Amino acid sequence: MNMLVVGGGAREHAICDAVYRSKNTTLYSVMKNKNPGIARLSKDFLLEKETNVESVIEYAKEKQVELAIIGPEAPLEVGIVNEMQKKGIPVCSPTREAARIETDKEWMRSILKKYNIPGQLKCETFTDVGKAKNFIEELNGEIAVKPIGLTGGKGVKVSDDHFKGINEASRYVEEVIQNRIGGHAKVLIEEKAVGEEFTLQAFSDGETILPLPAVQDHKRLLPDDKGPNTGGMGSYSCNDGLLPFLSKSEYEEATGILQKIIEALRREGCTYIGPIYGQFMLTVDGPKVIEINARFGDPEAMNVLPLLESDFVEICQAMIDGILNSKKLRLKKQSTVCKYVVPEGYGVKSMVGEKIYVDEEKIKNTGAKLFYASVNKENDYVTTTSSRSLAIVGIAKELYDAEKTCEKALQYVKGEHIFIRHDIGTKKLVEKRVEHMKKLHGMITI
Repeated sequence: MNMLVVGGGAREHAICDAVYRSKNTTLYSVMKNKNPGIARLSKDFLLEKETNVESVIEYAKEKQVELAIIGPEAPLEVGIVNEMQKKGIPVCSPTREAARIETDKEWMRSILKKYNIPGQLKCETFTDVGKAKNFIEELNGEIAVKPIGLTGGKGVKVSDDHFKGINEASRYVEEVIQNRIGGHAKVLIEEKAVGEEFTLQAFSDGETILPLPAVQDHKRLLPDDKGPNTGGMGSYSCNDGLLPFLSKSEYEEATGILQKIIEALRREGCTYIGPIYGQFMLTVDGPKVIEINARFGDPEAMNVLPLLESDFVEICQAMIDGILNSKKLRLKKQSTVCKYVVPEGYGVKSMVGEKIYVDEEKIKNTGAKLFYASVNKENDYVTTTSSRSLAIVGIAKELYDAEKTCEKALQYVKGEHIFIRHDIGTKKLVEKRVEHMKKLHGMITI
């Protein structure tokens, strides 16, 4: 089978790696930057903006692609799946209409409300700063402010983390509306959910979901969850599919919410096919929906796809054929720790064009996985762009062994102007998460 992967980041490198491991499959890819990892795995590739739908389709037809998957959200928003389907190319990613569950935060909240789906937060949308301020006062300033459209995971700001008090919150609301951050002169304001965030990814055929292990992402740039929000600095998962602060019943509750969202979308006439994930906040009242994304997570895809023992392409085909309920996911019972290598200044102003030397063979010998992200390949090195550069994933039975493997492999990534958040997956940080939940439950006093 000829399969096309669209996108050139580390998430897409992980998808391509899963495709490459599948039997009887030839991989083709389309990416904006030449990702050296994807280029190596592909029989052929096209360097093109992923949102240039016409060029992507032309390439897919030329290569007689029989199945496609779209990695990033931007092509979904412009309707690449709809156009590929019109040309007879099967795609295991959602249509523009179904992808609104990510691309339109206001609509997502309205779906949860309309179908009485659990995990809701009190929220309102505003185009008027004055009315927004009244709502902020009603919630005592304990809020999250979200631009309606896509901001690459960097537009959301939360009280105490990014601003303090009603006036600072109102100023950010005004900034979002006036500058049309996210592409709309509108803002979504939600009550602040307090707890621990986790990601639950799943495969969907529009009726059934097959959930994957829970993952905890780390958005903040600096150790101990300080600094600005980023696209994600790294993540970890555990061998039992849960997290140290997440119980089986809480995981199942989150799975139930995702299942209900898939059912709601079907009833809305926009059947959801492809990977989906929920970003949840585990609170004392159970999981609350922070956002839904119409794709795999980045970095979370790198935690789960290397563990997949089932044939990935067969799962993709089953999503399109609507027969996921006949499939059983086989996954290695391993823990994973993913840490991103980013350019110095990332999250504020990245240093672009800086050299990174990567010893791929020595990384492989540690048992870790290497996934390239946004880099340019030169002779014996890669150079940074303004985005994240590459990710290393440590894999082992126990979580802290996976973290050690990740750190061992990171020794073989050299650069004068790179940054890594080394505390991800460490015992100190994980235990801090567990203590936080215990404190919220009133089990201990700190």
